[in-house]
Amino acid sequence: MATERDRRREAYVEKARAELSDLAARGVRMGGNAFSAVVLAKGDLSPEEQAGAELLSGPDGVALRKSLAKLGYEPEDWCTICLPEPGSPGVLPAPLVREALTALDPATLVCCDEAAAQAVRDAYADDLAELQSFQEAMLEPGYVVSVHGVRVLALGGFASALSDQHQKQLMWARLKQIPPLGEPF
Repeated sequence: MATERDRRREAYVEKARAELSDLAARGVRMGGNAFSAVVLAKGDLSPEEQAGAELLSGPDGVALRKSLAKLGYEPEDWCTICLPEPGSPGVLPAPLVREALTALDPATLVCCDEAAAQAVRDAYADDLAELQSFQEAMLEPGYVVSVHGVRVLALGGFASALSDQHQKQLMWARLKQIPPLGEPF
């Protein structure tokens, strides 16, 4: 027999399922665990991803997941979202980006490239303008900022950094700034 707690939990899951289905129907491309603490946003897609492959299924995704595991995140604790830069095919309007990120409700948002960072800048322009530092307001790579209680980190070209040892170390240094947060209880 289902308890009241079980019924509430199922209602939450159904609400999330309906929101995510609606977002997908409106062109939001996502993957992974929608209830995860980390959302990995990518806009500069590989040819395979452009052809329909799962987001971050290539070497950049493998490296990101390994990095998250080294930081202490659970293997399934990530979600992906495609945020192409304005003017690209599949670009999402800023209000839809904001709605999608609100529905996913991550503790941490990682913008893997400049295209994703620009989409987040556009979606949260007013909120970012209130930040004290210009670098933080512009989501410059390497700065961790808080937007509506979400840690946001722009990496600045993670996929392209994989071919250069110094750039890989720089990406790792940036990622080390966002270890898993403790449980809220």
